[in-house]
Amino acid sequence: MTTAPETVGRPAAPAPTVPGTPVADPVVVTDRLTKRYGRRTVVDALSLGVRRGEVFGFLGPNGAGKTTTLRMLLGLVRPTSGSATVLGRPAGASVAEVGALVEGPGLYPFLSGRDNLRVLARYAGVGTARVDAVLDTVDLADRAGDRFGTYSLGMKQRLGIAAALLKDPALVVLDEPTNGLDPAGISEVRGLLRRLAGEGRTVVLSSHLLGEVEHLCDRVAVVASGRLLVESTVDDLRGLGRLVVDARPLDTAAAVARRLLGPDRVSVVDGALHLQTSPGETAAVNRALVLADVDVTGLRQEARTLEEVFLQLTDGDAGPPPDPAPARRTRTRRGER
Repeated sequence: MTTAPETVGRPAAPAPTVPGTPVADPVVVTDRLTKRYGRRTVVDALSLGVRRGEVFGFLGPNGAGKTTTLRMLLGLVRPTSGSATVLGRPAGASVAEVGALVEGPGLYPFLSGRDNLRVLARYAGVGTARVDAVLDTVDLADRAGDRFGTYSLGMKQRLGIAAALLKDPALVVLDEPTNGLDPAGISEVRGLLRRLAGEGRTVVLSSHLLGEVEHLCDRVAVVASGRLLVESTVDDLRGLGRLVVDARPLDTAAAVARRLLGPDRVSVVDGALHLQTSPGETAAVNRALVLADVDVTGLRQEARTLEEVFLQLTDGDAGPPPDPAPARRTRTRRGER
């Protein structure tokens, strides 16, 4: 069996990118980014990097600190400590090159989709030709003359993304872009995000929906209670499986595994070791056991679904309460929901 370097510590990243490791050609970099409200830590020493041209998913349970992190990247919230750079400058300094949709589009329900964008374009110093271009991008040109209040949720979300694209940004930041949408709306937004990725833009999106991340993202950061649990490609995240080891003496094998991987990744079930590992760690585990004079009679990797891995990583951790800042609400006509 070919050996591999031993991996020590927890949580271990299944991908080549270990949490906090610098990435090539970064667009977003956070270094121990932290936000506290009183005694409550919402974002806890978060270090990650987003590469240029990728779709990066920020995945975690509701209340995990995702929205607060995006607000800090946009310069809307000041961090308690740590730092964030966006497009090579401090967070908030690159606002002209960043398009964002956080907590839903706050647009005028009695104006048409086109007129809403014209208002925003005027404030941004963007010509009307750009309005028509982004309406085409989000497939709303045929409904651009209809009032925003008559749009479906999916159409409203797409118009919000169109607003984020008005300045032709290099980076697009989207907070839960498919939250609350029906399957048709999810499909519409998912198709739009694929087109944005095809244009070479960098997209950062937060989500608690595994399917959204699985189908759209190149890489993903999993967070809970504001802490980064793992940063990985989606394929490598799926590979974070369970290694079942038959070994004797079992107590010695368990002690070796705990030293190598950390106690939270080792358990004894039905007379065998159950280890939370990535495929690349199998050889290191086997070598460490053999060097400790443990008789290894069986090694088998049990693959798991992305959902199983996500639940394992966030097990028992629903995260802190929702962020204290109120969400913006879209005004609606009486009787509309």
